[in-house]
Amino acid sequence: MPNIDRLKRFVIDQKCIPWSISHRFEQLLERKLYFKSPFLYHMIKYGRLKSICTPLSTAPHHHFFGYYEKTPWSASGQLILAHQAPFNDRAPKTDDRVKIGYFHTSQPDTFNELAESRAWNWQQGSMLQWDPKAPNDRIYYNDCRNGVYTAVRHSIKNGEERFFERPIYALSPDGSSAFSLNFSRLQTWRPGYGYAGVPDPVATAGQPDDDGIFQMDLDTGESKLIISLDQLANTNTSPGMRNTTHWINHIQVSPKGTRIAFFHIWQDSKQEWKVRFYCCRPDGSELKCILDTGDVSHYDWQDEKKILVWAKAPGDCGTHFLWCNVESDETEIFAQTKLREDGHCSFSPNREWILNDTYPDQFDMRSLMLVRKSDAKIIDLGRFYSPKEKWWGEIRCDLHPRWNHDGTAVCIDSVHTGSRQMYIIDLKGLI
Repeated sequence: MPNIDRLKRFVIDQKCIPWSISHRFEQLLERKLYFKSPFLYHMIKYGRLKSICTPLSTAPHHHFFGYYEKTPWSASGQLILAHQAPFNDRAPKTDDRVKIGYFHTSQPDTFNELAESRAWNWQQGSMLQWDPKAPNDRIYYNDCRNGVYTAVRHSIKNGEERFFERPIYALSPDGSSAFSLNFSRLQTWRPGYGYAGVPDPVATAGQPDDDGIFQMDLDTGESKLIISLDQLANTNTSPGMRNTTHWINHIQVSPKGTRIAFFHIWQDSKQEWKVRFYCCRPDGSELKCILDTGDVSHYDWQDEKKILVWAKAPGDCGTHFLWCNVESDETEIFAQTKLREDGHCSFSPNREWILNDTYPDQFDMRSLMLVRKSDAKIIDLGRFYSPKEKWWGEIRCDLHPRWNHDGTAVCIDSVHTGSRQMYIIDLKGLI
């Protein structure tokens, strides 16, 4: 295996080999061997006899979990949450329902249905997730009931349900509170992340003072506005922020719940998005702009102070993965020569490894990898066929890799077999 790996690196990486030869070799790998000789492909590409990726679900139905910042595993590691959909070739419409359920690790490919939702999308599902207060029994998901978006707390053991006055975007780590936003507005301005069906009640207002981020008490069910769009639009206002529409996306709570981070987005006079990256305390206090470079993408909290984010660096230094310290305001580029494109990054439970993926490359392949935080060492986990002519835009299927609780396995969504399914990757022996 090591000899094959050295040969591959020599052919592809060494500049002394003519580009035409290395390109043909790469085409042979990605266009032919990947599909016709997977055994040989994995042996050449990774020095492994076979793929370490195991299907959790199969056709004819389509299965997926959603976003990368949550884990689908129960605390026991025995149950894996999932959505089941009857189609895979278009965006959800108002009356389209997705099934909510789980797989048991002892019975893969057996979907156990619990409920249905009419508030979902292909990127983040219905915000399906475990209740931190009962992580082997209760789940949360969003739904649309009587023309209103709501969050539902459902018990697997007895079927008991509780409904809340707002849908959930993110949960606090202790399960005491949740954070919400206007999913109708989000669907208008970022299709594929909001939900179809309910009109935006403040659609005509560019920067409403009664819309923004809401904190919801999950014991009492009461919610309150903690950050308004008007407040954000009037904070260090630039000319392009005036007389335009503002919205919020990507709320994420820090590991211990002491802060939340989020995107403030608006459309400038050139009809282009501009993004500011903010954080604040859970009650909205200590509002602070982390990055104001206009271009911010996926991120994850390392701890209560540091965030790793793909963004345009301050000082016009290009776009990279950046370490951002929310207390000191310091930024630092991470793995500049190794990680050169955007990906869904997340930290392992012990915070020593970073799980990351890519968008489709010239061969329509998405890559999945582990990156060691201490020295940026990369361990390639797999390549997954994802043709953009079939799955892109709202219906694309990002891998959205997610950790299990002990850092020994990863779950992804993928369409490399022709349908949208979930897969488990065993990390034992790799890290």
